[in-house]
Amino acid sequence: MISTTFTPAGLRSAVAAAIRAPSLHNSQPWRFRLSDGGIEVRIDPDRLPQVSDPNRWAARLSCGAAVFNLRLALAVAGTPAEVRLRPHPHDLDTVALLVPARPRPATPAEQDLYSAISRRHSNRRPFWPNPVAADARWRLIEAARAEGAWLEMVIGAGAVQTVAEIARSANRVLERDCAYRAELTRWIRTSPAGDGIPVEAGGPVPEPQDLLPQRAFGVRTRAPGRDFEPEPLVAVLGVQGDSATDQITAGQALQRVLLTATDSRLAVSMLSQPIEVPRAREQLRLALGRYGAPQMVMRIGYGQPGGPSAPRRGVDETIDLA
Repeated sequence: MISTTFTPAGLRSAVAAAIRAPSLHNSQPWRFRLSDGGIEVRIDPDRLPQVSDPNRWAARLSCGAAVFNLRLALAVAGTPAEVRLRPHPHDLDTVALLVPARPRPATPAEQDLYSAISRRHSNRRPFWPNPVAADARWRLIEAARAEGAWLEMVIGAGAVQTVAEIARSANRVLERDCAYRAELTRWIRTSPAGDGIPVEAGGPVPEPQDLLPQRAFGVRTRAPGRDFEPEPLVAVLGVQGDSATDQITAGQALQRVLLTATDSRLAVSMLSQPIEVPRAREQLRLALGRYGAPQMVMRIGYGQPGGPSAPRRGVDETIDLA
């Protein structure tokens, strides 16, 4: 017999996993609530970086990632869900509704990805020079494909240089905006907080010779002229279109890729600058020769295990009572 409702206890348990999803500047723009026995995932309009994300692209991506974590948590609890994206088309804030599906045991893949949720975090430090193994790359590509997305590995020094120049150009455009720089600063945390980026979780201070642009979240310096990372593995995640539904789909795919990377003992950091600037995003699409819309650029490699992660607000801070 199919369960007809999710319970408040089940909601709290699943949300504890959902809030481990990534978000722009660790803004955590999500809210959850029970609705007619299902779980609604909604954008929190009070937690949006208004300058960096005026069209809510990043919020939808983050909420999509949270939906994927919810799916895993519910499946592992034996109460899997059917996901309905944007169930109320005229309600721009409702991202998804998860309703009970037929009970079944969690698959080994679901269990592995669920166990990776607590270990996953963005690693903004330089990675080791060890190349990422071919089978690990294949797993990441298949993870994106399983969620209706594509993952393009940027292979070859020339191709990486092209993508890097697009990213650096986009970063220069963004940093010329005083309001953008001020907003970025407001999300940096020098003391304990439930959101934002702690300085200890930031990478080394960026320098002009760096191949890929890093946001200045950290305070650690390095020897002048020293490269951040000589040969990173760069990948671009994209989907077929760029509607609100496509962006939520991309968020679920992004989280599946990130958890698959964590399960493969890989480290990842994300570069959204070439997605935030429309002209750079189109240049990126043309450079890749892909049909569809790029949604995130990632730097992937083997990094120092552990390391600081960005904090999260408490579960009860993100749940709306009926």
